[in-house]
Amino acid sequence: MNLQQLRYVCAVVRQKFNVSAAAEALYTSQPGVSKQIQLLEDELGVELFVRKGKRMIGMTPAGERIVDYAQRMVRDMENIRKVGQEFSRGDYGRLVVATTHTQARYAMPKAVKIFAERYPGVHLRLRQGSPTQIAEMLATGNVDIAIATEALNSHIGLVALPCYQWNRAVVAPRGHPILEKRPLTLKSIAAYPIVTYDAAFAGRSAIDKAFAAQGLKPNVVLSAIDSDVIKAYVELGLGIGIVAQMAYDPTRDSTLGVVDASHLFEPSTTYLALRQGSYLRLYVYAFIEIFAPHLDRLTVDMALAEAGTGDFTPPLPGRV
Repeated sequence: MNLQQLRYVCAVVRQKFNVSAAAEALYTSQPGVSKQIQLLEDELGVELFVRKGKRMIGMTPAGERIVDYAQRMVRDMENIRKVGQEFSRGDYGRLVVATTHTQARYAMPKAVKIFAERYPGVHLRLRQGSPTQIAEMLATGNVDIAIATEALNSHIGLVALPCYQWNRAVVAPRGHPILEKRPLTLKSIAAYPIVTYDAAFAGRSAIDKAFAAQGLKPNVVLSAIDSDVIKAYVELGLGIGIVAQMAYDPTRDSTLGVVDASHLFEPSTTYLALRQGSYLRLYVYAFIEIFAPHLDRLTVDMALAEAGTGDFTPPLPGRV
């Protein structure tokens, strides 16, 4: 038995028994993963996975018990490595943050700049994806921190901490009638074609919920994952846009007008998530506090320690 075999077992479970996907995530070959798992099963004398032909379709009772230990051992191995780096390399290392386009483009630049100046020896890498993809990146250990509005606070094995609340604005080409509507209503918005976020992104659920509550069916002619794409198509006259307030820049978006729509929609909360049981290097705590000042080290540690117990409620974020 070796740690590599345990890593392979955990990866197959994370990838919902797709050995090819597990091999890709581990940067190795599918035959290599299958062989190592078979060797482990031979040594243990039990099968870990239920198979249908050559495909793995589930776990045996023995496998379910064993994978719990395997996941802990793999996590502890990673934590041991981080502790060693903490004491041997100090403020040198790597920090990988997964987030959405809107967060990376509008919410994070200031924090990234401050962090880079304060920790020049840390290589900071940003990875972008959908909220579901971001949660999976964190759960598999491919990133250290995940930041998004959707998905993170409901993913098993992750601890989601609220960073800030935000709301929406309507953007349209200057001179558009919607810009003169006072007060702005959902009915007046629904009278025009709408360009907004994809269903899995940037609090889209709050938009859909607000229209549904008034029995309105908005004509969403285009949905996108990127705020800049939404604004580009609004500029072309495809429709009016519903975007995060932070995504409107009066200087860069000079061809567009904006109307506050925060009174029409419930505020959304952006979360920062960490893996349960993970060891955080000092510069990880620093990044978190730079991005969300109310999340100091004590608060983060309490949230990680009480994960799953419901005994600790993180502080409410501020609005932006």
